[in-house]
Amino acid sequence: MTGEAATAPRLCVLVPHFKDSYWLTVAQGIEDRAGDLGAGVQFHEAGGYRARETQIAQIATCERLGVDAILIGAVSADDPALLSAVAAAAENRPVIGLVNELRSEALAARIGVDWREMGEVLGRHLADVHPAGTETRQAILLSGPAESGWVGPLEAGLTDGLSGSAIEIVAVYRADTGLRQQLRLLEQAISEWPDIDLVIGDAPAIEAAMALNATPALAATYLSHGIARGLLGGQVLAAPFDDPAEQGRMAVDAALAAVAGQVATELRGPRITLVTQDSAARLVRMSPAGYFPVLE
Repeated sequence: MTGEAATAPRLCVLVPHFKDSYWLTVAQGIEDRAGDLGAGVQFHEAGGYRARETQIAQIATCERLGVDAILIGAVSADDPALLSAVAAAAENRPVIGLVNELRSEALAARIGVDWREMGEVLGRHLADVHPAGTETRQAILLSGPAESGWVGPLEAGLTDGLSGSAIEIVAVYRADTGLRQQLRLLEQAISEWPDIDLVIGDAPAIEAAMALNATPALAATYLSHGIARGLLGGQVLAAPFDDPAEQGRMAVDAALAAVAGQVATELRGPRITLVTQDSAARLVRMSPAGYFPVLE
């Protein structure tokens, strides 16, 4: 091993899962920026938002490896055991919050966006399309697991954004954000609300809904490869875009700055942009087709 390789900073990246292609784009941003700056990266996938014990074990693995910093897309915002593991790891190296909210005072940096604003941006757009006084539109919301850090704020922001509109959310369904789980959720929701006017949902749910024979109007709460295709093809009305690749790049910058002693704990992230059918081709940047990071 050369001296340069031996001293290159090493980053351990923990994500909830790669079942949702959103996280692939985060990973690509991390790999690209780490490569530019000469840092090594190891990826670990917990397997889902209910895999708290797995993510805690992965934190311990990163510690044993002696990495210089840990970037964590947390599976829970406030699980006590996870928070304790983060605090212990942060005693010896910087820990960076990545995308998902993590209510830990031990973080050296927080990279992400305000998911309440994500929901509000989408809600305001839908309210403009269906303002108060027009025909009432019934909607169902297909969301992620309640224990994740982004679901509660997103749903609250969406409710605020829809306030005073002609859209009424008549039911909310929640599950992990893997395609299989969200497909089951969609099937349940459509069987209970067969004449629904609008389906609002996370990316895997709306990707599944695009295959329905009689498709209601669709809106996504964030972007993925499939949602981008749906926007370009006219199947999806709109989605807020938080530039996951840029969040990955920012997280690498924050991690290396923290290794050098520069701590900045306020939330930082890209500007949220509403993407519609007209603007998708111009605004959306996602990971290349076929990309998948090497997992440890």
